[in-house]
Parts: sequence; C-alpha cells; structure tokens
Amino acid sequence: MLKIAVLVSGGGTNLQAVMDAIDDQTITNTKIEVVISNNKNAYALERAAKKGIPNLCISPKDFADRAEFNREFLEKLNSYHVDLVVLAGFLVVIPPEMIAEYKNKIINIHPSLIPSFCGTGYYGLKVHEGVLERGVKVTGATVHFVDEGTDTGPIILQKAVEVQSDDTPEILQRRVMEEAEWKILPQAIDLIANDRVVVENHKTRIR
Repeated sequence: MLKIAVLVSGGGTNLQAVMDAIDDQTITNTKIEVVISNNKNAYALERAAKKGIPNLCISPKDFADRAEFNREFLEKLNSYHVDLVVLAGFLVVIPPEMIAEYKNKIINIHPSLIPSFCGTGYYGLKVHEGVLERGVKVTGATVHFVDEGTDTGPIILQKAVEVQSDDTPEILQRRVMEEAEWKILPQAIDLIANDRVVVENHKTRIR
C-alpha cells in the first residue's frame, strides 16, 4: 500500500480528483495519510476533513525565518511516514533538505507541457496567460518528479490540450484541469503505487 501526503495551497481540485480516483479504484494500492496546506483557509483542508483524512496547516508566516519553517515542515511530514509526496497546487518552495530526503518520492502537477511555460514565475493563471500571449495552439499538463530546480525533474506523464481561439486564461485553465490534470495525476500515482515507474538518467520509463 502506497502511503501518500498531498500538499496543496488552494481549493484542492486536484486533491479531489485523487480522492475520487482512489474511491473508484482508478488509483489502486494507495492511501492518503495526510493533507498539508500552507494556507489555513484553503478549501482543500475542508475536502480532506469531509473524507476523514488527517489535515493540517503549516505556514512560513508562523515562523521567525524560512530555516525554522523548513525544519518544522520536514519533521511534521516525516511523522506520517509516507512513501510519496504529491504537490497538487502547492505554492511554497520545497526545502532542499526535503528534496534530498525524498529523492524521486515527490511529484508535482504543472499546467503546461514542460519545458514550455514553466520555471520561476509560471504558476496558476500566469501559465495560461503566457500560453495565450504566445499564441501556441497546444498546451496541456505534466506530472514530474521534483528535484532541486523549478519544474526540472524527470517527466512521468504529459497530456496535450488544444487551445481555442476565444479562450481566456480562466477558460483555458479549466479545460487543462478537466482534460489533462485530473486525468494524469491519478494515473501517475497509480503507476507509482504499482511500481511501474523507473527513473534512469533523469528520465522515466514506464514498465
């Protein structure tokens, strides 16, 4: 049984997709041990509570400095003994100590086809604004392992989504969620839970 922690900053639509996929067995051999947010008002915490999933808020604002937050954050996460950390719209920089300790055990969902529209400054609506500004015809979402860079870890799954001529950032964001994010994040978790993802030379192979 793969034990996972889901980290989220906002409404938790990706968390909901994961919970629904566990319920309908799209994700197998997996249990959410804890949902952690940096935002005490995140609706994601309520979603977790309704499911009876342990949930908590730990925010950098509550600590004297980032080093103290990083220590407490890692300690709290470690107390749940999880096998995989899922970043589902988590807008806090992951501490280097945590990346080292959880090598190839942290995954992130990013709302573009990496390496396009990713890296520092590309998050949330900003990604979709960038897509529309550039005039690309295809965008999508990527699930990848997290390493020391921003959106630079080994790619696990990607799914393309067509951009429509009358899209607004909000409409495009919704389509990318519905057609890509909510599908490939559960799929990636299920692959990992069934030991089907191999990382070699900074790339993944599905077996």
